[in-house]
Amino acid sequence: MTPDNVSKLKVAWVYHTGRRTHGPGAGVDENTPQQIGNVLYSCTPENLITALEADTGKEIWKFDPKAHTAEHVSCRGVGYYDATKDASLTAEDKAADDAAPMCHQRILVSTVDARFIALDAHTGALCSGFGENGSVDLKKQMGPVEGGKRYHPTSIPVVMGHVAVIGGWVRDIVHGEPSGVVRAYDVRTGALAWAWDVGDPENTNAPQDGQTYTLETPNVWTIPTYDKDLNLVYLPTGNGPPDYWGGDRNAVKEKFGAAIVAVEATTGKTKWVFQTVHHDVWDYDLPSQPVLYDVTNAQGEKVPALIQTTKTGHIFVLDRRTGQPVTEVQERKVATTPAAQGEHLSPTQPFSVGMPTIGADPLTESSMWGVSTFDQLYCRIMFKDSVYEGPFTPPGEKPYIEWPSLLGGMNWGGISIDEARGIMFVNDMRMPLRMTLVNLEEAKKYKVSTDEVPGFMGTIRPQVAGPYAGVRIDILQSPLQVPCNTPPFGTMSAIDLHTKKMLWQVPMGTTQDLGPMGIKTHLPVPMGMPTLGGPTSTASGLVFFAGTQDYYLRALDSGTGKEVWRERLPVGAVAAPLIFRSPKTGKEYVVISAGGMSHSPDVGDYIIAYTLPDDAAAK
Repeated sequence: MTPDNVSKLKVAWVYHTGRRTHGPGAGVDENTPQQIGNVLYSCTPENLITALEADTGKEIWKFDPKAHTAEHVSCRGVGYYDATKDASLTAEDKAADDAAPMCHQRILVSTVDARFIALDAHTGALCSGFGENGSVDLKKQMGPVEGGKRYHPTSIPVVMGHVAVIGGWVRDIVHGEPSGVVRAYDVRTGALAWAWDVGDPENTNAPQDGQTYTLETPNVWTIPTYDKDLNLVYLPTGNGPPDYWGGDRNAVKEKFGAAIVAVEATTGKTKWVFQTVHHDVWDYDLPSQPVLYDVTNAQGEKVPALIQTTKTGHIFVLDRRTGQPVTEVQERKVATTPAAQGEHLSPTQPFSVGMPTIGADPLTESSMWGVSTFDQLYCRIMFKDSVYEGPFTPPGEKPYIEWPSLLGGMNWGGISIDEARGIMFVNDMRMPLRMTLVNLEEAKKYKVSTDEVPGFMGTIRPQVAGPYAGVRIDILQSPLQVPCNTPPFGTMSAIDLHTKKMLWQVPMGTTQDLGPMGIKTHLPVPMGMPTLGGPTSTASGLVFFAGTQDYYLRALDSGTGKEVWRERLPVGAVAAPLIFRSPKTGKEYVVISAGGMSHSPDVGDYIIAYTLPDDAAAK
């Protein structure tokens, strides 16, 4: 597939997962299938696992763990382990593994009801020697998990030799939330290998019987990254709960919140910490997997680097050996007043000035936008009636504007790098929020929602901290439900990692499947809409992306950002595309999970593969 022939892509096959698409907690499909040889392994939001023939989409096997939770659900992918290719195993280990009747190759799944499951990659059967009959209970010693309502994993188990590391989402609402501990398990037996509990950093074992890991510590809900050569795993953390008030935070939360933490992959011991937000009271959790890539520093030296995107629009590039910045980071003064009762904000924040900042230009009254004169006027009134002190505006009891918001900036989709050209591709969303801390007395006047997922706006979300009972979160938007900031509301950007400069930036998505008051316009106006998911680039000069608000899979020319192909999808898609070459036929495929956009009424259960006709493929 190249920019010259991509316009000839056609559907190769369509598979229906059979997942639940209606009712509370059905979720959207964030899964990028895992390609192993000529088999694709996929998961649905409630962890229905399927193995498909890569060239035909024919189902080989299906496994349903019957995983359910009252909170939001997601499965972004599965892990894979092959004991026959594991160089970390000793001769005794291999002999013991050879004695097992099956499961030399394993599919590893962390479920939304907090289990860790191992399946035989060839049959889909549970691996009986793993945990208890193929499953490990991740809720043990985590604190008040309430059956997964307050804790569950949300990302892929990251395999490191014969150990897999698993983080988890924690409901950041009150003091005493479950632990944010990150744990590593032996993928052969299910035994705990180590635990990274920042409240007890010297102890990497499980707590004593009857005890728990340290409660309400910073958690890792996105995907860690493993560096085999350095024997390090990088953990992108969120803040310690509660999210929006930190007047009584302890030293652990202050040090490890909203940070990249490097720990030894074999022991769980902390090696270094780099914080991207100090005293985070904006829910600026690190949302995406760090990416490892060698970058040239200001002295012309090639450095083994780590690239981390953030909700604030900043991109941090660190030496992954030490955690020191490779590109310039400045500590800049930020507003600290007016502050919430009992709060103590950091007087400075780290700004990554050596890399482009995306989607974070300051808001002004004159930049308030609307599809009509009337809603533009409304937006300007709302802006004037809100506290806005630029980046890191202090939360308070008067409505304040959070921009970039906790939605992003960049969110969980991550980045893609064309390694041959040294170009990085990243998508973003631009939706300011208007927020208000609500004290205990005021909270009695409002409806209270217990939903932690951003998007259910207009209610008081519990935030029991200090003098506060909740936080009101609304999109800064007009009565027509159109964001007040000037479009685009979402873009794709290309950054040259040699020069650290922006190559191009284009709006992503049209208004075709959205409109005022939630009514579809059916007008494909290319104004750029909020994006989710992530891009996938190819060595031939293409960037594939589906995470727009309209229902298309697109291909862009990686050199210019020009759209060179798009295909209408039956519903929206937020997952990153998978691109692979079949080892059986040599054909190249683009595969997308299409399950619907967040909060869209159009939901589906599609996995769709595209390929070139035989006479169109590049020779």
